Amino acid sequence: MARIEKIKAQTILDSRGQWTLEAKIFSDTGLEAVAGVPQGKSRGKGEAVSREAEEAVSNVNDKINQALKDFSLDNQEGIDNRLKELDGSEDKSNLGGNAILAISLASARLMAKVDNKPLWLYLSQLTGSHPQAPKLLANLINGGLHAQSGLDFQEYILIPETNNIKEAIEIILKVYNNLGQLLKTYPSGTAVGDEGGYAPSLDDNNYPFELIKKALSRSEIKFSFGLDAAADNIADLTEEELFEAYSQMIDNFPLTYLEDPFGEGDFSAWRRVFSEFSNKVDIVGDDLTVTNPKLLSKPEMKEMINGVIIKPNQIGTLSETLEAIKIAKQNNWRIFVSHRSGETNDDFIADLAFGVGADGFKLGAPARGERISKYNRLLKINVEKDILNN
Repeated sequence: MARIEKIKAQTILDSRGQWTLEAKIFSDTGLEAVAGVPQGKSRGKGEAVSREAEEAVSNVNDKINQALKDFSLDNQEGIDNRLKELDGSEDKSNLGGNAILAISLASARLMAKVDNKPLWLYLSQLTGSHPQAPKLLANLINGGLHAQSGLDFQEYILIPETNNIKEAIEIILKVYNNLGQLLKTYPSGTAVGDEGGYAPSLDDNNYPFELIKKALSRSEIKFSFGLDAAADNIADLTEEELFEAYSQMIDNFPLTYLEDPFGEGDFSAWRRVFSEFSNKVDIVGDDLTVTNPKLLSKPEMKEMINGVIIKPNQIGTLSETLEAIKIAKQNNWRIFVSHRSGETNDDFIADLAFGVGADGFKLGAPARGERISKYNRLLKINVEKDILNN
């Protein structure tokens, strides 16, 4: 079986021009694979702790390279456990969650190459999942920490109600381009935020959905809306004001997805919104759950969420990411694989979303290269699956 011959990391830039890292693993069979690590701006308190990029690179090239030399690639959990043992902390703060994740993802990508399989198929078989196309969640208008737009909420999301990837992308492109035309007359109308969505200067938290509705020029398009409130970063709205805002949105728009509606410690508010709306809206944890199997296993989560965000860099290893997905499936929660605001061109999460049969994939707007790379990878996966099925 193929083994790790050496590992080499280097610093790269993320989509905000901040330093991160990528790592390349070389096998003794002559194959190699690389993985880059994204970074978030809105972060949950329980996320794995990253080290500065230069320090993370040094940890990979020294300690991790030595520890994993000759390690079998056909043992993802063993690789990840060795990395956690080497780190020795609960939050991966010694080596850095970013250093550990780069190795974890690159090793899976390399093993897929060794097996001569697409990555999504390898991940599907690793987890015993049925691969399928997820619904796409495109953040068309940015607010909150992702844009200086005056909007309290972070992401206004369009969800084409189709699992046909090509059709969903065509809908997103059409609406995004129509929206750009509509916004030309608005202050900063066609400026874009961190995730490629437009960042117009607006002071009405409902108005972005009105604009997206106007951009949906064909009435026969089946769609719904999503909102990532990122409420931990909202200081000037009370719990009651937030609840009323969500209630109005649900009454006035086809809102089916609500992420982080309250701060990660506001359990009573989470229970309230779940009790009131979970029969018609996905109440989704992100900062609340941080892709952490231990948090997801807490009994109280069943009273607060029916959907969960999956971000590998929140927890720091692929094995723990897959364990979080397993727990979500056991609880019949909907699974949404997601990008980060500070992305790289790495497209691993597209294969992850498809391979584990995620319900949805948050991939940003169809703008900026680091977002487009995920769209393009989905299109290639679509072709790969057709070839394998014929």
